[in-house]
Amino acid sequence: MVSAKFLPFDPDTLKKKDRITKKLTEILGVDSVITDYDGRRAYEMDALVTHSQTPLAVVLPSTIQQVCILMRFCSKERLKVFPRGAGTSLCGGALPTEDGIVVCISRMNKVLEIDCPNRFMRVEAGITNYAISEAVAAEGYFFAPDPSSQLACTIAGNIATNSSGVRCLKYGTTLNNVLGLKIVTIEGKILNIGGAYHDPIGLDLLGLMVGSEGQLGIVTEVTVRLVHKTEYSRPLIMGFLSSANAVDCVIAIISSGIIPSSIEYMDKSAIHLCEGFEKTGYPLDVDALLIVEVEGSECEVSILLDYIRDIANHFSPHEILISDSAYKSSEIWRGRNSILSALAQSSGFHIIDCTIPLIQLPTALLEISDICKSYGLEVVNIFHAGNGILHPFIIYDSNNSQQHDMVKRASADILKLCVEMGGCLTGAHGIGVEKRDLMKFLFSESDLILQSRVKSALDPHWLLNPGKVLPLDFHNT
Repeated sequence: MVSAKFLPFDPDTLKKKDRITKKLTEILGVDSVITDYDGRRAYEMDALVTHSQTPLAVVLPSTIQQVCILMRFCSKERLKVFPRGAGTSLCGGALPTEDGIVVCISRMNKVLEIDCPNRFMRVEAGITNYAISEAVAAEGYFFAPDPSSQLACTIAGNIATNSSGVRCLKYGTTLNNVLGLKIVTIEGKILNIGGAYHDPIGLDLLGLMVGSEGQLGIVTEVTVRLVHKTEYSRPLIMGFLSSANAVDCVIAIISSGIIPSSIEYMDKSAIHLCEGFEKTGYPLDVDALLIVEVEGSECEVSILLDYIRDIANHFSPHEILISDSAYKSSEIWRGRNSILSALAQSSGFHIIDCTIPLIQLPTALLEISDICKSYGLEVVNIFHAGNGILHPFIIYDSNNSQQHDMVKRASADILKLCVEMGGCLTGAHGIGVEKRDLMKFLFSESDLILQSRVKSALDPHWLLNPGKVLPLDFHNT
């Protein structure tokens, strides 16, 4: 929520609006081009609702051939292009400019190939994260990354920010679960990167593209890795009277060689907020709550849960509850997953996404609390404990402009704190415009110049999603 400057718009492009929209209609058809003001306003922001700009036009291609022709036209006319999936970005990653064209790939949502024996699936990039898993659920497979927006977010958006979810501890992020990409460059050329095989040769361009936030090309097709469902899974919850004991318990669990499918942490404020909303039976007299879930055969899960309980007993848990039924398991997770709905009852909240080394967590929680208190703000913490991915929620009055400014400043201070502790600016949400100007706190000038040169190599005129990720004074370096 750091205040971000907008790119200046090109007045000459606005003067050519009628000719541009006419050509767009010729390429895509009248039903695939949005030019009216109300229609364009639907695309003026993503889930970072504090920033908005209405684009020149919005296009919704249905085929990769249309995307190629569209890119060639935009490149020739030097039009800014803003790739967009479902618009669930929390960092302004899909924010357009007044002279820009939003290319929304939500209509490109087909399943192209399913090969369960070889554990891969090819899909168009506009398909939702959840729909991928649904398509192979009957065969006993799933797509591992599970961001909280998985019902709505597209795989293209997951690739843009390398998003993850509660299962990232065991299964990794999107990068670890994507095998291949088909990308259209700004010149309208098709690049095939990776493929259905599990050990690609050559330069690791997947590592370059995943997490690039639409800066290097438009993803149109994805080959994802499929994972076979385990026979059984069960969580337990553990309440601690101090965050230090909870963190020490997490470190001990992982050090033992056990890799749970997820380890989630909730602070006291989060526990009370979620329990007040859903009444799932969370203990209210603890300062920290861990939800740990393991998978395997029923016998294996029982052994692992007992082993984790024995480990936890070395760190003075106030309460341990092991789920004994599918219903209780769903209740445990229903409480954790209710956080956004519970917060929606407040007048406003802002989600921060950052990472720190796990050992720094108790200190980080205290300092994050102190930062927010110094601005007169309340904070609620939930995070992926095994990976050190923090999600502080700052609660404020969204109708109060003074508080709005305080949230921006508190957010910046928290992000800087994470970097100073050895972490980074994002764990899943990306940089976008929200954290763009803080990149100088994470990277040296040489680092940023190198990144800008990579951008220039694939997008010489910086037409693809400009104004994101790199500070503006490093554009076209």
